Amino acid sequence: MKSIGEVAARFGLPAHVLRYWEAEGLLAPARVGPRRRYTEADLRRVAAILVAKEAGFELADIRTMLTARSAADRAAMAARQRERLRTRIARAQAALELLEGDCPHDDLMACPHFQGLLAERLGRQEANS
Repeated sequence: MKSIGEVAARFGLPAHVLRYWEAEGLLAPARVGPRRRYTEADLRRVAAILVAKEAGFELADIRTMLTARSAADRAAMAARQRERLRTRIARAQAALELLEGDCPHDDLMACPHFQGLLAERLGRQEANS
């Protein structure tokens, strides 16, 4: 069994993060007196939390993923995460499109590439009106 300090150091986390995750129901380390003691299963759970966070999951969804009692609960969480991911991808794609112009004009508003992006946006706004 490992102490909170050992686990924090192993994963490069401040100890307060592990305490917070415990308060949020993501971790449940054993207690020996007032001290938290982490098992190998707890270490795998910390690793799973970190993998999910790196993939963009919110803590509530990570909790669902780790504690759901049914595949249906996990599937609903996964559907929400897929939609958030699609939104992030669309925003990143829009940022790339804006940056791909490499316009030589001093005035951005005179740039043909930027004008095309504006026309596309204005066209979408009219269609939604």
